[in-house]
Amino acid sequence: MTQDTQKSAPGLQLDRADTRVRHDAGLSGALRGFVDQVRSGDLGMLPVVIGLLFISTVFSALNPVFLAPNNLVNLLFDAAAVGLIALGVVCVLLLGEIDLSIGSMSGLASAITGVLWVNSGLPLPIAILAVLLTGALVGLVYGYLRNQFEMPSFVATLAGLLALLGLQLYILGPTGSINMPFTSPLVRFGQILIMPAWLSYLLAIAPGALLVYGGMRRNQQRSAANLSSQGMSVVITKAIFLTVALVFAVYYLEQGRGVPWMFGVFVLLVLILNYALTRTKWGRSMFAVGGNAEAARRSGINVKRIRLTAFVACSTFAALGGVFAAARLASASQQAGTGDVNLNAIAAAVIGGTSLFGGRGSAWSALLGVLVIMAISNGLTLLNLSSSLRYMITGGVLAIAVIVDSLARRSRASHGRA
Repeated sequence: MTQDTQKSAPGLQLDRADTRVRHDAGLSGALRGFVDQVRSGDLGMLPVVIGLLFISTVFSALNPVFLAPNNLVNLLFDAAAVGLIALGVVCVLLLGEIDLSIGSMSGLASAITGVLWVNSGLPLPIAILAVLLTGALVGLVYGYLRNQFEMPSFVATLAGLLALLGLQLYILGPTGSINMPFTSPLVRFGQILIMPAWLSYLLAIAPGALLVYGGMRRNQQRSAANLSSQGMSVVITKAIFLTVALVFAVYYLEQGRGVPWMFGVFVLLVLILNYALTRTKWGRSMFAVGGNAEAARRSGINVKRIRLTAFVACSTFAALGGVFAAARLASASQQAGTGDVNLNAIAAAVIGGTSLFGGRGSAWSALLGVLVIMAISNGLTLLNLSSSLRYMITGGVLAIAVIVDSLARRSRASHGRA
């Protein structure tokens, strides 16, 4: 074809370009896209997955009990409460903010649950509703201070940490603790309730099926709009790998006690938040504000409202995490929410892949990150090592995660300039 013919055939050139796009949308194209994504600094959840595999390999080699089914079931029970708190941390980190009072909020939530339910005799659902409303109110206060007075969230939530801790001690009174009935639904939920095997397998198959359905529907919509679409081979391959992994995980856990309801509820909330962040206007606004608040404001996004909702979500998740922790421990005490709760929740969100600089992260960060934190804690406990070593290792892992995030951020910036 001559040069003149090429110039007079733009439609033919577009057809060839479209063919290349569709060809690249296959498995090989998806693989090349993933490699390019990693090279550009967008590592996603790859570091935490590799880290989790490494941690599991090391601890299982040192003590085979680590990968025993029942030990993993206990790990999932322990992960649910901290994971819920980390889920709220993801919301504020996406905006480049922080909440240092999440531990105190969870401790206050457990105290309120014990006082209203055990001491006052109110129905459990009413007590939990009061806890969630308290968490939302605290988040509203933080959001108001940030929006109205430009008070840094670090300072506002540090003041809240002290205030909530004092309120927790005041509510519990001189006894300092409230024991919850072991036969109650809440304690059984936090310690022994397990999903039926058929439901666990059904839930393990559902994500893969939804992935295929979503891929087909998305391709139909893009084809109707005359846009290139991702090859279904990529979607089906992802669905197969995901389904096989989840079904194997359920099968392995069923060799022990099974999948805890407590962890199942946590995963359900992860899915809900993931949908809200990726498929709603609110979620897109969260990423926009975290990436560049001024640009988001100029594009018409109500930045103050987004900040307010992020703090409300964070405190509410922390309150619900406190209820889960009370269920797990069967008590509300002055020690609830203290110690390493703040460290573990924030570290889980960051280690899972949520950026401290804002604008990057996902709800899955809380899930993967808390599994890493709980794996380290559980493995060191099995090895009879001191808690001081657990603090040092967790701090080291957190530092590595922040360094990786900083390097990836720098790589993305240089790649964008190039």
